Amino acid sequence: MKHSRQPGNPESSTPCEYISWEHFYRLARDLAMTMRDSGFQPDMIVAIARGGYLPARILSDYLGIFDLVSVKVEHYHGIHKERVAKVRYPLGANIDGKRLLLVDDVSDSGDTFEVATRHLQRQGTPEALMTAVLHHKRTSAFVPDYFVEEVVNWRWIIYPWAVIEDLTSLLQKMKPRPGSVAAFDRQLRERHGIALPQQTLEDVLPAGSRC
Repeated sequence: MKHSRQPGNPESSTPCEYISWEHFYRLARDLAMTMRDSGFQPDMIVAIARGGYLPARILSDYLGIFDLVSVKVEHYHGIHKERVAKVRYPLGANIDGKRLLLVDDVSDSGDTFEVATRHLQRQGTPEALMTAVLHHKRTSAFVPDYFVEEVVNWRWIIYPWAVIEDLTSLLQKMKPRPGSVAAFDRQLRERHGIALPQQTLEDVLPAGSRC
């Protein structure tokens, strides 16, 4: 799941936070430890595609859950939000009588979780359905059962598996359009408060604009 939009001109001034792979793994581990301590042991983990894929895989490793499936809910392309969240690819697994853990990366508006939980409830009758994310934003109307960090001041969270997609979306809205890696880096720092490795910026910029 991605994020709800802020008022004003979010494309030019959206506050952002970049999550590195190392930071992500620490968050995922902390989430797994929180779940262990809670005593809830799911039979099946359901990842919300695409953001929930990697958190769900780490949780399945730590919790020893080999029954890992997914459901795809579409709401965002890059930083652009569709009007209504919808299930694109439904769950095909039998969930009757099972303890389910529904996993995504972030809970922002809450729309994706609302759609996903209703979908699962229509697909069968689980014994229990719990939800988990890495980041929970106070802007969300849906509060997950488990989360690691609560985001009080809204910001766009860029996860490492979506960095090219998100930076490309930001780049397309930049005026003036940066003509070099240095200019791209400067605008990201000034407008969005983030600093990323030069190689990542080079991967996003067109080949003729990297000098």
